[in-house]
Amino acid sequence: MSRYRPPAKPSSKYITAEGERKLTEELKYLWKIKRPQVTEAVREAAAQGDRSENAEYIYGKKQLREIDRRVRYLSKRLEDITVVDRIPAETDKVFFGAWVTLIDEEDHEVCYRIVGPDEIDTDKSYISMDAPLARALLKKSLDDEVEVQTPNGTKHYEIIQISYHPPNQDNG
Repeated sequence: MSRYRPPAKPSSKYITAEGERKLTEELKYLWKIKRPQVTEAVREAAAQGDRSENAEYIYGKKQLREIDRRVRYLSKRLEDITVVDRIPAETDKVFFGAWVTLIDEEDHEVCYRIVGPDEIDTDKSYISMDAPLARALLKKSLDDEVEVQTPNGTKHYEIIQISYHPPNQDNG
């Protein structure tokens, strides 16, 4: 059986200012704090002698490879992305960064924020602009209906609110 995987479709190159800040902080943490700590641990483990049977040394080297891989990815990604830090002129339509409140056929209300693929967070209801639901919502207006194919069949939603500020945030 082959291990070949077709190349992944490139993800969108947009990110919110908050998302860029988090990626930059992660890069700084990995490079300035985590990597030096792991490097020191590997150095101490190497000083103990036989490296071929030294679990701390082997694990530390593996950690360094993972950190370096993530640092390379973050460095390259931060060079390629475009930070979207302004609210669009048409705030009555769904664009990148919008909080969109939907209601489905069973009158269940859900709210999602459309963000870049590097910012996906189900706990915060952040969905990627590359997700089928987000693609269906983009450029739609209040009271528009959208149809999305899911693994469980077709879902229908109606847009009941569009905002460019987090829900329950006092803007006064």
